[in-house]
Amino acid sequence: MNTYELIAPCHFGLEAVLKKEIYDLGYEILSVEDGKVTFEGDAEAICRANINLRTAERVLLKVGQFKAVTFTELFDETKALAWEEFIPPDAKFWVTKANSVNSKLFSSSDIQSIVKKAMVERLKEKYKISWFKEEGEAFPLRVTIIKDIVTLAIDTTGASLHKRGYRPEAGKAPISECLAAALIKLTPWNKDRILVDPFCGSGTFPIEAAMIAAGIAPGLNRDFTAEKWENIIPRKMWYEAVTEANDMVKLNIETDIQGYDLDADVVKIARRNAQNAGVDKLIHFQQRDVTKLSHPKKYGFIITNPPYGERLEEKESLPAIYSALGRQFALLDSWSAYVITSYSDAEKYFGRKADKNRKIYNGMLKTYFYSFLGPKPPKKKEND
Repeated sequence: MNTYELIAPCHFGLEAVLKKEIYDLGYEILSVEDGKVTFEGDAEAICRANINLRTAERVLLKVGQFKAVTFTELFDETKALAWEEFIPPDAKFWVTKANSVNSKLFSSSDIQSIVKKAMVERLKEKYKISWFKEEGEAFPLRVTIIKDIVTLAIDTTGASLHKRGYRPEAGKAPISECLAAALIKLTPWNKDRILVDPFCGSGTFPIEAAMIAAGIAPGLNRDFTAEKWENIIPRKMWYEAVTEANDMVKLNIETDIQGYDLDADVVKIARRNAQNAGVDKLIHFQQRDVTKLSHPKKYGFIITNPPYGERLEEKESLPAIYSALGRQFALLDSWSAYVITSYSDAEKYFGRKADKNRKIYNGMLKTYFYSFLGPKPPKKKEND
């Protein structure tokens, strides 16, 4: 079976989390760069990666890489690649996105046009036809040029992997599902520990945590572009990957995952989203103000995405919000808190300097993931 270089883009700053996910699936890591992890895998790996990866944004099948500083070089090098090994004669193919960073070639529209033209010329020669109807399956291409190095890759995913299918409705300023899952994985939380999100919004943190706890693969309830590429991936491989993922699901578990929000309507949305994800029985959602945050048990986790104050009128309320969160956290004396925010005075009003902070780009917005660490729980004795 053919092996490929597969590229999994992710949020900047979270490459190590994605690398571990890919490694745990059993694949060899080829490189880790800003915002992406490249690994080696066969056709089955395309299926399993799309279905199982929680922190990747998509899975790209790399066709080629070369240096180009002129459009002539871009055309010639693109045409030299073996597109016929991937794209059948009836396929619909186009350049869906072109990014350029610190490169001589920077016009996205020109890059898209020239790459498509080069692909057409190559396939015309190989298939001995002069016109492509493009009525078959979709093979969308992505072009990335960084410091004049061009990478061409076909998108196997389609809609971004963060679109799990459970969140048709979202509250204000929702966090991406991929980002939420990655941040949870950056903490020591596991399904036996308490997790509370006091600003749960549409429920993304609690839902992603519940899916991790129950072993529900994030891609189980959605479709992928490459499902129809029978020239590359036999259909039965998708069925086998889905069966494997279904066999990992364990819903008969005990969890203590809670989500609070001040807005009753948003809490209703969170409950519906949890039902869509199949984890509603594992999460307790409640309308509750952050000033009422409490829990009778010890050694729990707060993982949350509080308001950032991107609008001027909202900024005025942030000191009170972060102060209240800090006060309630202080009462939970054995707990740990993990907070993602772009609010520069978060630590000041929280009332404590973070033990760790990690810079993460949430889209184009620079945020910090603050870790306020509590004590570790005592180890259980064997007869416990």
